[in-house]
Formats: sequence, C-alpha cells, structure tokens
Amino acid sequence: MKKRIFGLLVFIVFAALIFTACKFATVPVRTSRGFSSEEIARWEKQAEAVTITRDNWGIPHVNGKTDADAVFGMLYAQSEDDFPRVERNYYWAIGRLAEVEGEGAIYSYLRARLYMTTDEAKAAYKSAPEWLRKLCDAYADGINFYLYTHPEVKPKLLTHFEPWYPMFFSEGSIGGDIESVSTKGIKAFYGKDQSIAANNFSDGLNHSDRYEEPRGSNGFAIAGAHTKSGNAMLLINPHTSFYFRGESQVTSDEGLNAYGATTWGQFFIYQGFNENTGWMHTSTHVDFMDDFVEDVKKVNGKLMYKYGDEMREVKVSEVTLKYKDGDQVKEKTFPMYHTHHGPVTHKIDGKWISTKLNWDTVNALTIIYKNKA
Repeated sequence: MKKRIFGLLVFIVFAALIFTACKFATVPVRTSRGFSSEEIARWEKQAEAVTITRDNWGIPHVNGKTDADAVFGMLYAQSEDDFPRVERNYYWAIGRLAEVEGEGAIYSYLRARLYMTTDEAKAAYKSAPEWLRKLCDAYADGINFYLYTHPEVKPKLLTHFEPWYPMFFSEGSIGGDIESVSTKGIKAFYGKDQSIAANNFSDGLNHSDRYEEPRGSNGFAIAGAHTKSGNAMLLINPHTSFYFRGESQVTSDEGLNAYGATTWGQFFIYQGFNENTGWMHTSTHVDFMDDFVEDVKKVNGKLMYKYGDEMREVKVSEVTLKYKDGDQVKEKTFPMYHTHHGPVTHKIDGKWISTKLNWDTVNALTIIYKNKA
C-alpha cells in the first residue's frame, strides 16, 4: 500500500511539485495556465483536507473531511489516471466536440445547444442547492488543480473547467439519452431544410438494427438465500472495454462511503456499493422521450404552432458555433427553434418534430448523488 498526503507541503511521489507556503506567496496574479493566485490558494487549502491512497492495483482510495473535499480528491485522482478521457467527456457533453474534431461534429454541437445553452447551464448551477453547488465547485477545482500541478499535460481544448459543466453531463452513461436524438435529422433540418425519411418506428430517432447482435449490459441480483456466504450479490457485465470506466473508493468524515466504477469526469460512484447497499446500471429501451408533430405556420411574419385550440409562438433564437478547420477555427451560425414540448430536431414529410427528453439536470444530479453516494 502506498499512501500519499495530498496537501500543501508534501507531494512524495512528485518531488518536483513540492511547494512551500512561502513559495505560494510569490505566485503571480495569473499563471501560464491562466489560474489566479486566489484560485491556487483555495485549492491548496482544500488539498490539505484530502488524502489519496493507492492500493497495489493502483485504485485510488480518497478520503476528505467533507463530501466536497472527497470529490476534489476524486477528480484529481481521475485526472491522474486518464485526463484525456475526462476532458473528452466534457467537451463532448458541453457541445464543443467540433472544436477538436472538425466540422463533421458540428451537429453534435448544435444538438447539445438545442437542449441547453451555456447561459442555461450557468443558471441551473446557480439554482442548485448549496450542497450540490459545493460538489460542482469541488469537481472543477480538483481537475483544475491537477492541471496546475501538471504543466506537462496539454489539454486539447479545456484549460479551465467550470462548475456548471456537470449540468450538461448529469447522466452516468457516456452518451446517454441525448444520443438517441439523431444528428442526421438535425443536419437535414438545420443544415438543408429537408425532411428525413421516416423509419420503421415513424420517428427520426436512432434505433438499433433489429438484426444486429444485441449490445448493452447485463445485471444480476442474487439473494443471500442462494449464496454460500448468505450475503446478497450484485453482478454486472457492462460489455465495455477494460479502461472504459475508472474505479475508486470515496469516503468523507461527513459519512460518504462508496466504492465502485466511475464515469470519467463525474463525481459519483456510478456502479458500486457501500456498507448498506449496492447498485448497478444496465441499458434498456424504456420510453423516456417523446416526439411531437408540430403544425407550424407563419402568421403576421411570426412562426406559430397549433396547440389545442390556440396558436403559440415558436421560440426562435440563434447560436454561433466554432469548429476546427485544419489549423484554423471557423464559425457557423444556426437558428434554433423551440416549442413548449422541446427543441425542433427534424422534419418528417414536411412536418416539424419537437423532441422532449427527460432533461432536468439539477434534479438528476441530486437523485444520482443522494442515491449512489
């Protein structure tokens, strides 16, 4: 077992990163990473409340005085293990994939913005209960502190993580529900003003080929009456690669105690157990979204849609998205259309279709953390 004191004065493993209080007093107002001296001082203070112990398999066991301290250490350890995956999950989730992968990903970018703008994500963060905001702060601070202490690491895009990022990534799965909304439909509608061909399900969503070998994950719960030890068992076959998820134990003096699999960049144990219970995740095809066929007309120069016996105005906004083109960064501007059902995502036979997802990020993070922490 190897224990590392994760604090202001001691980084045993990384001797080159040892700092003294005196040295931190001379940090310039802005560092080469763009972090302020106030941020660095806050991170150093929080780091004193965290220990990370790695076992013989390299699994981090993180302990903090508070849950937020534990999250700070958890995200620092995740970044140590695989920062590229942590970063990619977020520039995908917040919709900036095209800035890394080019114009071909711009409709993934647009899809993210149709469901949440940056301003809406910031507002969601501000509306969250104080305890959740502290966890979001600790999430961002843990990753940023890792970047500060590892100047050799070169992010592809995100050089400063923000506490509102988790509002875009509240599901435990990579991808999640939003990936069921087809970018092909979004491209046809917003890029070419074209309808897409209705599929066998009469919608424009992504569906698995019924003749493909089934994919996903399997979970099994075995009662203690059927085990030699008398203890209940949870088994899961997640059908993922060996490095698809991280693994850690996270504890705090406030009572947090969870062990299991984590999704890179998230601050809760996604599949695991504590001293009282266990939990797992499997993929299903439950009905979690709805398509609405909108009857849209122009009335006095405004886009209106019929709802019952009334006509309502389509909310029209505009978004400018960046994308990588060789060594340059270019921009494209798109309109965005919303009804009270949700964003317009495609057309079928000339009819506008709004797609409603279960998109309630603050409550989603609350439920996930409270139930799985």
